[in-house]
Amino acid sequence: MQNQYRLGIDAGGTFTDFILADRKGEVRLFKALSTPQDPTLAIRNGLKLIEEETGISPRDIVSNSDLCINGTTVGLNALITHNGAKTGLIATKGHEDSIEIRLGHKEDGYRYDPEYPPATMLVPRYLRRGVSERVISTGAVHTALNEEEVREACRHFLREGVESVAISFVWSVLHTAHEQRAAEIVREMMPDVRLTVGSQLYPQVREYTRTSTAIVNAYLAPILQRYVEAVDAYFQSLGARHPVRYFQSNGGLALGNVVSEQSVYAINSGPASAPQAALYIGAPWDLKNIITVDMGGTSFDITLTRDGRANVSKNIDFLRYRIGIPMIQVETLGAGGGSIGWIDSMGLLQMGPQSAGSDPGPACYDQGGERPTTTDANLILGYLNPDGLVGGRLPLNVENARRAIKTHLADPLGLTVEQAAFGMFTIVNNNMVNAIRRVSVERGYDPRDFVLNCAGGATGAHIMALAREMGITKVLISKLASGLCAFGQILSDVKYNYMAPAPVRLEGAEAAAKLDALFNGLEARGVKDLQADSFTEDRISVRRSLDMRYVGQVHECTVDIEAFTIDEAALERLKAAFHARHEELYTYSEPQSPVEVVNVESAISGAVDRPARMTVAPGTGAHAALKGTRPMIFNAEGIVQDTPVYDGALLGAGDVLTGPAVIQEVTTTLVIEPGWKVDLDATGVYVVTLTAAV
Repeated sequence: MQNQYRLGIDAGGTFTDFILADRKGEVRLFKALSTPQDPTLAIRNGLKLIEEETGISPRDIVSNSDLCINGTTVGLNALITHNGAKTGLIATKGHEDSIEIRLGHKEDGYRYDPEYPPATMLVPRYLRRGVSERVISTGAVHTALNEEEVREACRHFLREGVESVAISFVWSVLHTAHEQRAAEIVREMMPDVRLTVGSQLYPQVREYTRTSTAIVNAYLAPILQRYVEAVDAYFQSLGARHPVRYFQSNGGLALGNVVSEQSVYAINSGPASAPQAALYIGAPWDLKNIITVDMGGTSFDITLTRDGRANVSKNIDFLRYRIGIPMIQVETLGAGGGSIGWIDSMGLLQMGPQSAGSDPGPACYDQGGERPTTTDANLILGYLNPDGLVGGRLPLNVENARRAIKTHLADPLGLTVEQAAFGMFTIVNNNMVNAIRRVSVERGYDPRDFVLNCAGGATGAHIMALAREMGITKVLISKLASGLCAFGQILSDVKYNYMAPAPVRLEGAEAAAKLDALFNGLEARGVKDLQADSFTEDRISVRRSLDMRYVGQVHECTVDIEAFTIDEAALERLKAAFHARHEELYTYSEPQSPVEVVNVESAISGAVDRPARMTVAPGTGAHAALKGTRPMIFNAEGIVQDTPVYDGALLGAGDVLTGPAVIQEVTTTLVIEPGWKVDLDATGVYVVTLTAAV
């Protein structure tokens, strides 16, 4: 049977996850160690692993898949390590340093720190060339483009071996001809370089944001192009009948050529699929307010959905670089299974953000790691199976973990190894709780109104403690939790964002007609692009947003609206939506003040058929899955408690157990603390509820 599979691949810092679903509703999860030096190697290794466990060859999987989807950290890693392409910038003369001036702004938390170092410039000063040209805020040309200066910039770039070029001029979004002509000259003189044109990539008002976004895109484009070409070629060699789709930071899928051209959309693609998976998991209970926490080997990611919609951010500083394009809001910190424990200059125990990653990994991996990590602490506390992880394929060395904690933490702090391990566990949990507060409390959301959803291989050992600290009384843990982002990818639709500048005050029929025409034009482009990608009109949907502010304000906020005809009467509807959003964000609104629009955006999606929901056969009682007991520690004193251990593969739908307990799934371990009850649902989701304060 053709097209019987769907394959999702999510490359993380430590593991690459593979989700293989078929039309019968069987969904299987596999893990392979990530290979940052050659990301395609992890894909080959993972498909080989699937063949070993299922007998299905990579060729049979790929050639019989309706979709093969790849979420990649290639762009993210290049930005973190500053290992992108050698990039040149052509800017309006006098504005070459706007990316270094950065609006005079330091990141939040460091604004008054004189010793905080400046961000590393992705384009060094000698590769920024200003050219004479000027468009003013009305869109009129003040100074014509000096084409010879553009040619001189190209000659300079050729001498310096530049691989990628970004073009960004002042007010270019209101008059694109100068950037377009400069682009023609670059293509003529530098046919082999990758080119990013700011007004095409990010056609929105705000020069600094547009220039920075264009530079990040140019910096990553050659890296992503090589990666996409390698992955596409590999899948084609396996007989792929459909093009590989790549997951974007906006929460949707895209073709490889789109990701190559708009590489900035692929920066944080992995965790961006978590909200889609969370809503799918919560659907049987009609749960729409969900906080998803994803703890892998390297990082901890948090996403939030409210009323069934994921938080989307624009115009943010990501890894210290301003990026304007819409991205699923992901709060990330260095708190993973590989987070290293250390003692600071004041003699206090700290966890991360340094990570042992997958190479050498935690001390207990027995691969050369000597520093104590979160995984080592969890092993000492009894939470992890001492026989090994990932079904025993990754053996654990308890003595190595004990030695690392004793040498580097316990002895210097005058603690037992068990006390130090629980201290590590507590501190990394506090770090994660603070991050959860940033996406909930600090944005006006009460976390007690949400359920907590588990993602990532390491989260299951911590999620009960996190929920208790946040006052959350219900937790969802899918059997696919450790590969939840890969699962979210196979549930996601194709999605593209189309933008336009719209500096207009919300007054009069002319303003309404302008906005209506802009939206209709953007959406006609989007529908045409999706129809060219084989989507019929009934599978295409539209979401709109406007960047709005009170006249005289410096900054705007994004207001989401449904698609409707914008006439003069509808302007009041837009104003009301803005007032409500402003009050939600800032606790006040000014209904008497005039409102203006700065930018508009339409998100166009093409719906993809979803695979059948997985099911779990009815159980015969949790006792049938009991494997024995293991000594575990749930307190700071290091007191050992004999705790039941259950085999997750033997639990069935309707089976109920209470904490303290541990459920061992093949790719993750769930630590059920005292006071919690677990009920396995037929959809393969453990529903965990707090029954007593502890």
